[in-house]
Amino acid sequence: MPAQAALAQNQTLFGVRAASRLMLDVIPAWTQELGLLIESIEAARPYGASDHWHPGAVLRMPYSRKITYDGKSVSPQALMAFADAAAVFACAAAWNGYRPTAAVDQTSHFFAPVRTDVLADARVVRAGVTTCFCRVSILNAIDRKPVAMVAGAFAMA
Repeated sequence: MPAQAALAQNQTLFGVRAASRLMLDVIPAWTQELGLLIESIEAARPYGASDHWHPGAVLRMPYSRKITYDGKSVSPQALMAFADAAAVFACAAAWNGYRPTAAVDQTSHFFAPVRTDVLADARVVRAGVTTCFCRVSILNAIDRKPVAMVAGAFAMA
């Protein structure tokens, strides 16, 4: 795999800079209009991480009235698009670089309405040769309480 060869030569990891380019080059314009921000990328196990650590990404979606369905609460549709985009970055972190990714299954659970910025903590539970399995925890950015969760499978090219 070219990413592995590059890693062996340069010892570089997929990080925030590469993720920022990915945001502009791959994420659809209408999803970019959500104003997503990349908070962190974890392509390698950080020092002191638990045995249950998985590669992933944390993104922020700023609150805006344009993503609400009642003028107050963030719409489930915006949350799903947010989770899907976060999973793309998590998969890229797991593979140490972007591979074309397409959702083949997503299950979502919404716990509470949210009227603030939200964070998506997307983690790759298992990366196979052709499929990446992710879980995304969507959190209220103020108190970090969960407002939704998404589990998905993504086909990798």
